[in-house]
Amino acid sequence: MKKVKVYVTLRESVLDPQGSAVMGSLHKMGYDEVADVRIGKYLELVIEDSERNVDSLVNELCHRLLANTVIEDYRYEIEEVVSQ
Repeated sequence: MKKVKVYVTLRESVLDPQGSAVMGSLHKMGYDEVADVRIGKYLELVIEDSERNVDSLVNELCHRLLANTVIEDYRYEIEEVVSQ
């Protein structure tokens, strides 16, 4: 089995009003050293071994459901799940 960690973020060219709101709140709280905040999604998938290539499967999942590829970018990491 594989554990896949998927990170989905807005593209740099897309405004992030939620990130701006969080940054404003942080500045009001005195954390002026925070220069920028971007909000995204983090997902963990556990994928059973199969004939399908894990990279192509994860790319398909991201393109079809997990990310809006018009305004979001994604990246992922694949780890082997160790049985205990």
